[in-house]
Amino acid sequence: MNEADDAILEYLQELETETGHRISLPPTAVWYNLVEELGVLDRSQNTISRRMNVLSDASLLEKTSDKRGYYRITDRGLAYLEGEIDASDLERTDD
Repeated sequence: MNEADDAILEYLQELETETGHRISLPPTAVWYNLVEELGVLDRSQNTISRRMNVLSDASLLEKTSDKRGYYRITDRGLAYLEGEIDASDLERTDD
């Protein structure tokens, strides 16, 4: 887990609606918002895409469309952000 992973998960968590609907986005949209709009990261689009794939492999994100590459946060991803799952409990996923 690294700074980009946490930023991606936190961003997708913030997009959850009041009714509990989780928004799915492609890596390009996540990169654009985190880097260009919000300025919370200084990472390439390829890095964000790669990290989202790694987070999906760790079941912190789920791919909602294989064809279009959309992802949303999972219950496991939310549990990680809430401190219920420690990064050391996850498979090593650093770049």
